[in-house]
Amino acid sequence: MRRRLPLLLATLGVLALITVSLFVGSYDIDLWSLFTDPEARRMFFISRVPRTLALVLAAAAMAVSGVIMQMLVQNRFVEPTTTGTSEWAALGVLLLTLFAPAASPLVKMGAASAFAFAGAMVFLFVLGRIALKSQVIVPIVGIMLGALISSLTLYIASTYQLLQTLATWRSGGFSSVVRGTYEPLWVVGVIVIGLYLAADRFTIAGLGRDTATSLGLPYRRIMFIGLTMVALATGVTTVVVGFLPFLGLIIPNLVSMARGDDIRANLPWVVLSSVALMIACDLVGRTLVAPLEIPATVVLGAVGAVVFVAMILRQRKKAHV
Repeated sequence: MRRRLPLLLATLGVLALITVSLFVGSYDIDLWSLFTDPEARRMFFISRVPRTLALVLAAAAMAVSGVIMQMLVQNRFVEPTTTGTSEWAALGVLLLTLFAPAASPLVKMGAASAFAFAGAMVFLFVLGRIALKSQVIVPIVGIMLGALISSLTLYIASTYQLLQTLATWRSGGFSSVVRGTYEPLWVVGVIVIGLYLAADRFTIAGLGRDTATSLGLPYRRIMFIGLTMVALATGVTTVVVGFLPFLGLIIPNLVSMARGDDIRANLPWVVLSSVALMIACDLVGRTLVAPLEIPATVVLGAVGAVVFVAMILRQRKKAHV
């Protein structure tokens, strides 16, 4: 019971943040109005509940994607936004918008996921042909590939006057999330459960191809499954809410520093911590300049960048010791 107490307290803390998120916004809604005001109740279920659920599910998606990428690449500095995967997903959605503007959201998510998978494969292909002298080189390679794809995406968007649409995907805001738009994010629940059940296999895969193969693990199959999970989570999240930078990088690392590298034991902490950080960033964005709103990713990007730089400096310091 004592071992589970910290996790229970963390869960209660996240539930408290979720409750606050449900009642914070430009439209005044309180507990009393939910029972007495039909309009407030309608707004609550059309906007507040979907927005908060999107925050929870998107945070879990990027956190789990980060865990998988870090184990498969054997590098703690990677996640979809530092490997170019998110940029590939945006390119897929843009091309689909260009050639099939009437495509449904599910088709857009499929295209984004397919391009995200291709981007992850390109990243691994390039990584396998570079002599790595430092772990820091890996995210630099990913960021460079991402910048290349991002510039191509920007060129296409500017040529066909889709810059505003592209900016919407990249903003990563939750203000436009309403009932009927966030539901595909529930696929994240399947991905989280899948990772939990296959945690031991991903842990072994993280030891490297030779070690995993010698232990009888189908390394290529695990790599394919892992990349498919990352691509699906990235594609769905990109279409529904946009980019969420650094979330899948900083939280898994902070949890590993505190608890070690047991994926199955760490996964609840990774998900809870990511949800807490995402909701906190969104609350700051909603209240700092109320009634206006700062996109949650602006706040998240600022926090994530500081932590990312601190992690790199810490890694360099350890390398010199």
